[in-house]
Amino acid sequence: MTAAPIPPSPTFSQLFDAITQNISSVVHGKREAIDLAVMCLLAEGHLLIEDVPGVGKTSLAKAMAASIDCTWKRVQFTPDLLPADLVGVSVFQRATESFVFQPGPMFANIVLADEINRASPKTQSALLEAMEERQVSADGVSHPLPHPFMVAATQNPVEQEGTYRLPESQLDRFLMRLSLGYPGRDAELAILDSNGAADALHLLRPVISASEVVRMCQAVRTVHIADPLKGYMVDLAEASRNHPGLLLGLSPRATLQLARATRAHAAAHGRDYAIPDDVKVVAVPVLAHRVVLRPDAGARGLNAELVIQDLFNAVPVPAGR
Repeated sequence: MTAAPIPPSPTFSQLFDAITQNISSVVHGKREAIDLAVMCLLAEGHLLIEDVPGVGKTSLAKAMAASIDCTWKRVQFTPDLLPADLVGVSVFQRATESFVFQPGPMFANIVLADEINRASPKTQSALLEAMEERQVSADGVSHPLPHPFMVAATQNPVEQEGTYRLPESQLDRFLMRLSLGYPGRDAELAILDSNGAADALHLLRPVISASEVVRMCQAVRTVHIADPLKGYMVDLAEASRNHPGLLLGLSPRATLQLARATRAHAAAHGRDYAIPDDVKVVAVPVLAHRVVLRPDAGARGLNAELVIQDLFNAVPVPAGR
């Protein structure tokens, strides 16, 4: 009697499609934003979703977390939230007469920071070490965070009541910033037919394990970026530092983040090498929130997205692989 053949392991593209299709059952009509959000996870970055209330920011973040068999926590950011509410506290144990660290919600694979710009700058700054170094410090002791680790934050436009502007140092730590916008007519009808996202989220089940996500992240790191393409990204950053509409151009960290997102986009499309089109697709969500416009930019009709487009128009595309 012959043994049954072992089914082949799913490919990177198959796993990627499984996650995005699972999320699409909750967030209708936003496939591009969903694809970018999953690429952000696989590039080992953090995601900021900025838009007006009620368009599905939290639903996207929760659906992504629910699609992966991992630990996740949701934190509602409010003006009275303290850093210890995120990181954790040391509690005195009478039995051992010693302090024992009780970890906070930051010790999860995916942390949903809902309405992050409603918390004070002091609390927002508690995320900086976790997002950059994948660890938190409490009482002089550093505690490593689990892998994979991602902060998926939502924020309302800064003009809204009761919001704080995120500092540039924290914005720079988000790999991507996405805006969902209002759904199309067909998508909004689908939302009504499914009785709203709450019911669909309740029925959502994981389609991928945390260990598979780790392997996908490792695969993204191996995607090849040719030297001319690396030079292309460096030239884009250099052009931003000399752009007349910018007060602050792209930092070296921005170039590194662009390379990571470029690799993730190539891998999601079944390639082990990157091309200029990969850079162009991810450029706006990766770069637009990292530049600082001059005070008179608005009067000249400039915004961050237009400036990024100017950079691509000014820098020649490399030829060949």
